[in-house]
Amino acid sequence: MKTIFIPAKVRSEVNKAKILEISKKLPKTISIAYSIQYQNIVFEIEKILSKNHEITKTMQVLGCSKPKLSKTTQAILLVGSGRFHAISLAQETKLPIYILEQNQLYKISKKDIETLEKKQKASFLKFLHANKIGILISTKPGQQNLKKALEVKNKIKNKKSYLFLGDNINSFEFENFKIDSWINTSCPRLDMDSRIVNVSNLKKLD
Repeated sequence: MKTIFIPAKVRSEVNKAKILEISKKLPKTISIAYSIQYQNIVFEIEKILSKNHEITKTMQVLGCSKPKLSKTTQAILLVGSGRFHAISLAQETKLPIYILEQNQLYKISKKDIETLEKKQKASFLKFLHANKIGILISTKPGQQNLKKALEVKNKIKNKKSYLFLGDNINSFEFENFKIDSWINTSCPRLDMDSRIVNVSNLKKLD
C-alpha cells in the first residue's frame, strides 16, 4: 500500500511590526527552527529578522532530529506551537530556546528543563527496579530500530523483556500490559513520559 504524506499548513499571517518588536528580545546570532506546519511563513519571518540578526541556520525540526548548529549560535528561535520540541532542544543544545507562536514570544525556562530531567531520572529508576520490560519498536521510516531492540533484549539478563512493534506508539495503551518499565528505541522525544527510558540513556547495557 502506497503512503502519501500531505503536510498541513497553519493559517496565520506574519505581522512585520510585531516580529520587529520581538526581535529586540533575541540575541544577535540565532538559528531558526520550525515545525512543518509553519513552513509557509517561516522564510518571511527569517527575512524580517535577518535585518537585525545573523541567522546561522534555518531548519525543520522533527521529533527525532538532533540539529547540528554553528558554534556562534547564541539561541534558537522555534516557530511552532507547544513546548514538545522546544524543551528537548534546550536540553540537547544547552542554548536559550524561544518559541514564536501566533506573533507571541515565549522562552523555555530552567525549570522546564529541570522538570524533564526529573522525569528522565524517574524513568531510569523504574527501569532499574523493574521485573518486566517492554521494548518499543516503531515501523515508521527513520524511526525503525529493530536491530538495536534485539541487541538490548539480549543484554537484559535479570529481567523479563518483551518486544512491542507498531506504527503508532500510544502510551495510553500501556495500561493493557503488565509491564513495569518501557525502553524506547524509536523517537527520543517519547521520554517526556516518565514510564519510558530512551535506549541511548541505558549506557550500562553497552
